[in-house]
Amino acid sequence: MPKSLMSSLEMDAGIWSNLPEDVLERILSMLPLKTFMVLRSTCKHFKSLLFSPTFISKHSSSSSSSSPFSSFLIFSHPQCYPHFPLYDSPLGAWCRFALSLSELLPSAAGPVSLLSISNGLLCFSLPSSSSFVVCNFMTKSSRVTKFPTYPFGFELLALVSTPVGYNIFMLSSGSSTKTRTFVYDSQVQSWQNFSALDTILSDNHHQQGVHFKGSLYFSTPEPFSVVKFDLESGKWGRDNIELPGELVFVRLVSDEGKGKMYLIGGIGRNGISRSMKIWELCEGKNWVEIERVPEMICRKIMSVCSHHYEHLYCFWHQGLICVCCYAWPEILYYKVSRRTWHWLPKSPSVPERWACGFRWFSFVPELYASV
Repeated sequence: MPKSLMSSLEMDAGIWSNLPEDVLERILSMLPLKTFMVLRSTCKHFKSLLFSPTFISKHSSSSSSSSPFSSFLIFSHPQCYPHFPLYDSPLGAWCRFALSLSELLPSAAGPVSLLSISNGLLCFSLPSSSSFVVCNFMTKSSRVTKFPTYPFGFELLALVSTPVGYNIFMLSSGSSTKTRTFVYDSQVQSWQNFSALDTILSDNHHQQGVHFKGSLYFSTPEPFSVVKFDLESGKWGRDNIELPGELVFVRLVSDEGKGKMYLIGGIGRNGISRSMKIWELCEGKNWVEIERVPEMICRKIMSVCSHHYEHLYCFWHQGLICVCCYAWPEILYYKVSRRTWHWLPKSPSVPERWACGFRWFSFVPELYASV
């Protein structure tokens, strides 16, 4: 195309500045999320649109915004603080940048621990101020919530994003011998204390509850079973579906998008796992075996954890079942669609001397996740 013709087709910059605000928002709402996130740094008004309910409504309903921004695996270790290395799973490579808390939290907050992630929201504990903080890095927003009591010891914390906010679930025994259930509701900004739990949930404090159809699911130690907590009613229940035989350990993950739940279990006798399998819950009635971990891979994961199965934990990430070890800096993952197993290499920022404390999380940035 001749250069003179191209110049004649360029839009006068003054036209953009004179466009009605609702027209400009409509145009910007049709941009892919990646493009808009780049543009927001060029103009204060563009950046402010992230907090505009009308723009969020337009963008979320636009067909062009249906593609995800990206998805990452977050690596957390005490020695990394306050940075969290990111693995870009679509690209299959470690990012050159890391998430940093410096822009969201004051320096006086002290060391924090990443505890849970849900739908783009991250939950940290702030021991120095006896509180939790939930952040959305996309919108650079956060909310601090005080512990329900003091002193407050907790375990099995799980963050669950909802259409109108989020819940923070956890167990706490406190000074009592019975374990209590605490749930924070961001919509009403208050804690609820529910009845005691009459069974031990797990000997693995690294494995979070699995959110599935409005409830959090947990596995119990031997004799293995599955229990659930209904977030709406605040009641506990036991799943009566028979589990596979000869289990040595049990982990659960769920693909909420497709409404599927999976069980990852070690098979063996006398407390020693000789193999690993994956089962899928079919129609809520029975567990059907869908995959067996290849022998060489199984041997490595058993060697990595030295048969200390309490160090193993699993989670779902964008079509992957991830198997992690608290004492190992790599991830074993199973790609469900292709039925293939892979090892994710450790982060280049991880020194060889680190021996434990490795935590991994699934992180899918979400512009509309509200804190």
